[in-house]
Amino acid sequence: MQVDSLLSLITEPSWKSVLKEKLNPDAFSKIECFLNDRIKQGAVVFPPQAQWFRAINDLPLDQVKVVIVGQDPYHGEGQAQGLSFSVPSNCKVPPSLRNMFKEIASDCGIHNQTGNLERWVAQGVLLINASLTVEKGLAGSHQECGWETMTDAIISTVSQRLSHCVFLLWGGFAQQKAQLIDESQHLILQAPHPSPLSAYRGWFGCRHFSRTNDYLTRNNRSAIDWRTDEMHQEVLI
Repeated sequence: MQVDSLLSLITEPSWKSVLKEKLNPDAFSKIECFLNDRIKQGAVVFPPQAQWFRAINDLPLDQVKVVIVGQDPYHGEGQAQGLSFSVPSNCKVPPSLRNMFKEIASDCGIHNQTGNLERWVAQGVLLINASLTVEKGLAGSHQECGWETMTDAIISTVSQRLSHCVFLLWGGFAQQKAQLIDESQHLILQAPHPSPLSAYRGWFGCRHFSRTNDYLTRNNRSAIDWRTDEMHQEVLI
């Protein structure tokens, strides 16, 4: 398998234009060379190539209202789908996402069972990982290959070109991205990571989901319906 040109994998026009403008061609080729080398050596890379840019391909720049920053994709078979924290509907909900759902239940009275967060994306939630690929069974394995140059450009572009967005930064890694965001134009909410290792240090009770909606509605933007389950959506229609 040969990695396709990364630019060819970015199909959403507004994001393609932004990244061509902001990034030197070497930024793309560095990642392509790294991935090609790892694949030639037999590495199994997640998610599938067609989903590497799903976070931006599924959500035009001007429709972004909320940004949730993750570290890198899930490294288990069949989990990663190109959206931070999200898994396919038939997949068991991972521990961090399970704790997110517990906080949503406490904060908003919504009880989710399905770990597929596509419904959030459709409402303007950008689910972006700092690294867009990972190797099977090796968390953080692609953190040094150049992805962060690209994903930092994505985060800073939302900050620079839009107003009244909410940036949800959970854990020390995500909180480093605060320096990319203009706090005079946006709301930054920070908390410990929802991982079982840190959730009891202040994640539970952070109320980030209702606070996000309070900010959006105060600024004449529609709130996010944090439901993921299809049966809940059917009741709402």
